[in-house]
Amino acid sequence: MPLQNRVLPDGEIVAIPERGLFTGNRGIIHDPERRALLPRRWTSRRWIVCLCAFKGVRRPVMGRQSWTELFFLDEATAFSAGHRPCFYCRRPEARAFQAAWALAHGGPPPGADAMDLALHAERLDGRAKRRHPLPGPPAGLPDGTMVAAGDAAFLLRGGRAWRWAAAGYQPASTLPGGLVLLTPPSIVRTMAAGYRPVLHPSLADA
Repeated sequence: MPLQNRVLPDGEIVAIPERGLFTGNRGIIHDPERRALLPRRWTSRRWIVCLCAFKGVRRPVMGRQSWTELFFLDEATAFSAGHRPCFYCRRPEARAFQAAWALAHGGPPPGADAMDLALHAERLDGRAKRRHPLPGPPAGLPDGTMVAAGDAAFLLRGGRAWRWAAAGYQPASTLPGGLVLLTPPSIVRTMAAGYRPVLHPSLADA
């Protein structure tokens, strides 16, 4: 029985077998005895996306009173949910993200706390995922941006749309109407300024 620790583009956490390319966390949100999620979905503003393998460390998933291991299809999915690169296990990527954020927003490179504060306001609407108006035509948004119509999420890449699925992306011939932006606007601007998220291999030949 899969654990409830897989994150969807809208930030919901579900129980499905696929884990994806990255792990990450939002603090401690599980009961280690039952290996089950608690009602809360975050205990910290520090929502990060981490490597699944780092320096040979092995963790019992949701098996101790430590941060709750969450899993993402790829970095674009983690970004859509409101996470950012970890400064510990993904330091080069975190520095590149920080530099692109500064370029996009002006001023010196921000610290982690400043980015997390800005993202927390953009990722949530009460307890629900905040959905934003599109800042422009979908074709003009940077690669890795995620948009949604109803329950369907779409990745934008190379001027084309790809429907998100648990095992990877599928081509979408057209985008439906009523689209909203899932990826927080600060991350969209950061990607437009040059940060390139890691995308799932299902897009390798696209």
